[in-house]
Amino acid sequence: MSDIIKLLPDSVANQIAAGEVVQRPASVVKELLENSIDAGATDIKLIVKDAGRTLIQVTDNGKGMSETDARMCFERHATSKITNARDLWALTTMGFRGEALASIASVARVELKTRTEDTPLATEMIMEGSKLESQHQCQAPKGTTIAVKNLFFNTPARRNFLKTDNVEKAHVFNEFVRVALAHPQTAFSYYHNNQLVTQAPTGNLGSRIISLFGSHYKPRLIPIEEDTQIVSIQGYILKPEFAKKRKSDQYFFVNNRFIKSPYLNHAVENGFEELIPNDAYPAFFLFMQIDPAQIDVNVHPTKTEIKFQDEKFIYQIIKAAVKRSLGKFNIVPSLDFERETAFDDVKFDKTKPVVAPTIDVNPEFNPFEPEKSSSRAGKNLTTRANPQQWEKLFPPPSTSSGQRSRQHITEQEQPVSQQTIISPDWQESQDKPQGKKFMHLHGRYILTSIKSGLMVIDQQRAHERILFEKHLRMLENRKASSQTLLYPEQIKLSEPEAELLKEIRPEIAALGFDISDFSHNSYMINAVPTDLADNENLQLIMESILENFKKNDASVKLDTRVNLARSLAKSLAVKTGKALSTEEMNALTDELFSCEMPFQTPAGKPTLHMLGMDEIGDKFK
Repeated sequence: MSDIIKLLPDSVANQIAAGEVVQRPASVVKELLENSIDAGATDIKLIVKDAGRTLIQVTDNGKGMSETDARMCFERHATSKITNARDLWALTTMGFRGEALASIASVARVELKTRTEDTPLATEMIMEGSKLESQHQCQAPKGTTIAVKNLFFNTPARRNFLKTDNVEKAHVFNEFVRVALAHPQTAFSYYHNNQLVTQAPTGNLGSRIISLFGSHYKPRLIPIEEDTQIVSIQGYILKPEFAKKRKSDQYFFVNNRFIKSPYLNHAVENGFEELIPNDAYPAFFLFMQIDPAQIDVNVHPTKTEIKFQDEKFIYQIIKAAVKRSLGKFNIVPSLDFERETAFDDVKFDKTKPVVAPTIDVNPEFNPFEPEKSSSRAGKNLTTRANPQQWEKLFPPPSTSSGQRSRQHITEQEQPVSQQTIISPDWQESQDKPQGKKFMHLHGRYILTSIKSGLMVIDQQRAHERILFEKHLRMLENRKASSQTLLYPEQIKLSEPEAELLKEIRPEIAALGFDISDFSHNSYMINAVPTDLADNENLQLIMESILENFKKNDASVKLDTRVNLARSLAKSLAVKTGKALSTEEMNALTDELFSCEMPFQTPAGKPTLHMLGMDEIGDKFK
């Protein structure tokens, strides 16, 4: 029998490795930017065309490579980062596997220009499909420029499975942001189709976040800092009110390397426990410094997964650090038990002696006995608290058809001390002309009696259903009512948000928004839908609409109009905790039952529940 095992050619082996290392244009961006960081660059420029399909170019002012190094860097497992296995446990560089450039060159045309400081001429190399096309000397500044062209030209299946330009561009931007966040001491600039997308000058972490995400992030940031023997944690978390519906803006870095860890993400979410809704996720930018010997980064070629030696301890440290920062900056509400504030401005003279007050007390006083008078210490004390006076404070609810209400029990049947007093949490409204009666419970539920018992309406979900059907009709008819703002408001969006807004801009306009371009990723809102409150923060409203749109599009593929109507309804619906007047509860209830599907939200959640008399009676058995 002849031998059947053969050694694969380097070109084939490189393409196999490229399947793991180069998954999409964003993977190339990540590898090239990290190489520039390892080269000690202080200024890095990223140029992309057609979302990376046509061109990905990275130019840096790092230390460059010699002619021999320029040739060796395209070989498999050729690296300057490590020399032996022990170096894997003392890594201080981003790359170390020596696979990136060899994998990229196997599926694209790569043009390399590099020069060190002590050489007069640069080396230029052209690789295509792992084959060296040319090598010669040229003029170039110190540093390295790598241009990756026609990505996946020899693997058409991989190229055909790339997403749309907007999707791939968003992935490229995310990789750019991850590297730029981890190295604020390095200047970055990003160009797409010859237009400047983002420019981040050198600075600290806070300024880097603002330059990448916008100045509106500045008041949202809460610094966090914790130093232990196991790990050192620094960075920022966002205030609870800016929690998002998707797991976006969640950045974990270990020794300046971006990682993905659902376990550690859960630690941060636990720190926000009871401060954000169950379906929301906190945003954070956290950097951990840990002994390289305590972690293993050689888990996956993308190097975004890390194994920790003391993962459970790190979990508890992160959770405690988040809680401490929230408490330190008064984000966690304190228990003041409705403290009286009327005397806060009163000044006390601490030099004067404290004198106990003198109060006359009538030991025979009984509020439940008939009115009587007595004299003590020359002063008349009169007791006037009898059942008739208590009843005036809490009048019984009106009854209909001559029937007595269960809540109205006279003092002859039950002592006043045992009578049920309506809690102030129940904000009872006046009777409606139709005879209906509403109660507002904890700023969330609307309660009203029906023939069969009691109906409980969730005000936020009910309003979502109302707004959804209203805005869907607007989108279908292309008729929306809007109000022009006296002073147009400027908003600043991130690169992915701006791209999404461009995509759905006609539908946004059909809802009543008048938006004009101001500058790159900045817009002026000139008019808004009439049902938008005057005091609404348009920056947050637009971010919420786009975020909900992306969430719905990722979870369930919806028609653009339906998705946008759902997103706007979710963003504009009256929130839990908002007190409603009698007229507002009346209008909301009437509008809900005018909807085509009043019993469910657009997401399929119930808007109301009905409790029958038998069900209520069972609670008292």
